[in-house]
Amino acid sequence: MSLRKFFCTFPQALIQEPIISHTLNADFGVVPNIRAASITDQVAMVAVEIEGDLEAIEKSVSYMRDRGVQVDELAEGQDHPLV
Repeated sequence: MSLRKFFCTFPQALIQEPIISHTLNADFGVVPNIRAASITDQVAMVAVEIEGDLEAIEKSVSYMRDRGVQVDELAEGQDHPLV
């Protein structure tokens, strides 16, 4: 099992969709852990840890990017911008 950290920015059109809380686990078998979030009517910014098989994590990140989510991986020891 691997654990990777990401900072995700969701456009307005995707704010209402349960991409992290449901889809990542249901479709890719990874375990997302939301560490911080800031959500407005226009944008959602989410710091999330994703745990699972490395290939499944990569597929889940690709899925989010394909949907229009900006996904930036955080380096080891790097804090997310919501701190």
